[in-house]
Amino acid sequence: MGGGTAAKEHPVEYFCASTLAAVVNYPLWRASALGQSGFRVCLAGANPLVSNAASTFPALGPYFYAFSPPYKGMMATVMGMSWARAAIFYGSDRGKEVLESMGVSSTMSTVLPPLIVSTAVQCVNMPLVRATITLQNPESSVRNIRESLRQIHASHGLSGLWHGTSAGILKTVPKYVTAVVVKDYVGSALSPVDPTSPTKDRDTLINSAIKSSAAGVAGAVLTNPLDVIRNEMFKTNLGLTDAVKALHKELGWNFLVRGMSKNIVAVSIPVASTIFFTDAFIQYTNSRKEC
Repeated sequence: MGGGTAAKEHPVEYFCASTLAAVVNYPLWRASALGQSGFRVCLAGANPLVSNAASTFPALGPYFYAFSPPYKGMMATVMGMSWARAAIFYGSDRGKEVLESMGVSSTMSTVLPPLIVSTAVQCVNMPLVRATITLQNPESSVRNIRESLRQIHASHGLSGLWHGTSAGILKTVPKYVTAVVVKDYVGSALSPVDPTSPTKDRDTLINSAIKSSAAGVAGAVLTNPLDVIRNEMFKTNLGLTDAVKALHKELGWNFLVRGMSKNIVAVSIPVASTIFFTDAFIQYTNSRKEC
């Protein structure tokens, strides 16, 4: 990211881009969590306009609910996603720079940093991830993140806060490794921008949009089944193997694509927008320095 600019010079831009993407995409994440967890959406007490719209378009019910208040756990969710994505993308780009300077191959320099950083981030963030997803159950009386964490701890002990970490790592790590690899591959395959062109800024952003979109979609499609398994583990407190057996018994192999459409939207757009916003912020910062 950043059109060749060293990542170490722009940590603020990475975090700002990640935060903006998290804020914009919070409702989409909420809709995805509802769909993949199999939570039953009830709009009986919602705004009449929302209820009527959901009745007219029942397939869009989760989206109507996701965009409607109350937004339980929104601040914690946004902050959790912000630091996590910023750490993963900054760590991946900075790690690649460091490894390449040490003579490590391009392939290893691209794959190792997101593999290590995303694993660490997932482990640290897991209690918050579980609490925020559990909180989205429309039938739950839990009001906020603190209550959700307390409920999980009271019901399942301290280890319950990290329940689902195995599925989370299996889902998150491949997603971000795929996104970073695709981002770098597509970015290198695109025609380089002429630095003397009067449209260089626009051309740079177009290239960023292309590589960002490819990275986001690739990561979302690959990891949807693992998202479903992880969320089932959160909902039922089953282990990884038992959760897969329960899903297969209920839905057959169709569980692999449960919530796929929502997940493509909810995962690809945040990842793509994080990459794109980072490039845009870095480009803006560099243009100000040149003035």
